[in-house]
Amino acid sequence: MRLGINLGYWGAGMDGDNLAVAQEADRLGYDVCWAAEAYGSDAPTVLSWVAAKTERIDVGSAIMQIPARQPAMTAMTAATLDSLSGGRFRLGLGVSGPQVSEGWYGVKFDKPLARTREYVEIVRKAMSRERLTHEGEHWTLPLPGGPGKPIKLTVHPQREHIPLYIAAIGPKNLEQTGEIADGALLIFPSAEHLEETALRPLRAGREKAGLTMDGFDVCPTLPLALGEDVEALADVFRPYTALYVGGMGSRKQNFYNQLAQRMGYEKEAAEVQDKYLAGDKTGAAAAVPRSLIDQTALLGTVERIADRMTAYAEAGVTTLTLAPAGFTLDERLTALRAGVDALERAGLA
Repeated sequence: MRLGINLGYWGAGMDGDNLAVAQEADRLGYDVCWAAEAYGSDAPTVLSWVAAKTERIDVGSAIMQIPARQPAMTAMTAATLDSLSGGRFRLGLGVSGPQVSEGWYGVKFDKPLARTREYVEIVRKAMSRERLTHEGEHWTLPLPGGPGKPIKLTVHPQREHIPLYIAAIGPKNLEQTGEIADGALLIFPSAEHLEETALRPLRAGREKAGLTMDGFDVCPTLPLALGEDVEALADVFRPYTALYVGGMGSRKQNFYNQLAQRMGYEKEAAEVQDKYLAGDKTGAAAAVPRSLIDQTALLGTVERIADRMTAYAEAGVTTLTLAPAGFTLDERLTALRAGVDALERAGLA
């Protein structure tokens, strides 16, 4: 099992630390460094900076938002980053959510599965340097009746095939991801529930495409916190979990809340959401079950984290992406090194 690092969002007050974390991950042999975007920092700019300051580690977008860019622009960005980084770029895509898509980008959040499928088709065709034509429900290239003509990408990516990942949570999205992508970016993954919440639909999608899971990258992100007191460590992540389960989306359309329900936390997920949407963020955090946090994060000593890594590897994870927690740079770097120690202790390096 390989290890990755997720820097999250740039501009949150830890920018210099984030670069140091990425450089240490590069030195330690981590496989990939991901960066996120929502409605603040954009992923490509961060990744170009990290790629320029590192030597070996891959850089990946987790995610570049589909409503933010026309697919041909995404192909241009991917090809440019792959060329500049010496073949180290991984393209992660996702539809974001209705609040960001419609509120920030002014793009209607409808038919996300069909939109994603078309988007991937166009991106792949553009990156292959074919002359770009497409006739679909959401995009038609070139536009009919005008001066546009089929053109092809002028930049040569370093590699013939840039790995393409999709951030997926729901069963239908996961199945389509297995069908059309090279990997899946997962959030709030539980080793105990990974088969029913992720791998089963991913496998169905692979089978639909006539493929197996061989070579497909199952890539969940987990916070990592090092220490003896697991309960206290879990409390650190209560606001983070409450934000996603309670407030990331509307009452009817919260993918993370639905995931918690599929993991057996129906009553608890409803309570967290009720409190969060009522403005009681403290109460929402307190209502998050400790077992949910413990199942979806790596908490404790190196030995305990090694045991959890073994469980994820046995469940089918191929790249385990870590988000090392800490109030200081030294604490984050220590957690980063503990990740490598735990992987080696588990015999997974």
